[in-house]
Amino acid sequence: MIENLQNLDVQVFQWINSGWANPVFDSILPWCREKWFWMPVYWFIAAFSLLNFGKKGWIIILGFILAAGLADFTSSTLIKKNVQRLRPCNDPDRVTQIILRVPCGSGYSFTSSHAANHFAAAIFLIGLFGDFRKWVKPAALLWASSIAFSQVYVGVHYPGDVIMGSLLGSIIGWWVYVMFARWKLSPL
Repeated sequence: MIENLQNLDVQVFQWINSGWANPVFDSILPWCREKWFWMPVYWFIAAFSLLNFGKKGWIIILGFILAAGLADFTSSTLIKKNVQRLRPCNDPDRVTQIILRVPCGSGYSFTSSHAANHFAAAIFLIGLFGDFRKWVKPAALLWASSIAFSQVYVGVHYPGDVIMGSLLGSIIGWWVYVMFARWKLSPL
């Protein structure tokens, strides 16, 4: 069963990494995974929170950071170091079959911390603002999904890594939102 899932993961990886190759994705998706590319989004969230909620805006910023930080710690420290799955670009059996569009990195692959961090932040924001502003849900999901997808396309993660990272981040983001709501820390 696990071997079948791994084979499917490799096949879908190759389909996305090679089969979807095109100049538009080649120029955009490597940037999608860079924190500096998304820095204007982070600044917008901070500014929006502070301008619309005053001092309570700091609670939103704290929740955003807490959700992403917990997801990063869980993915990078607890899961990756214990599972130790090689990145596709570091796997000697696959390295010649990969189109690597960014530096590979030396860390492990499962789960994708990029996917976990951004889905945690996105789901936290959806919990806070999803009913307040209808555009938040699709925008946050598009943002997190583009980062997760780009990890596979550029050759540094298998689809299973980003799916599980996205799920992990979603659970953590929702948990942080629920805790904030339970403790009446939500500014809305």
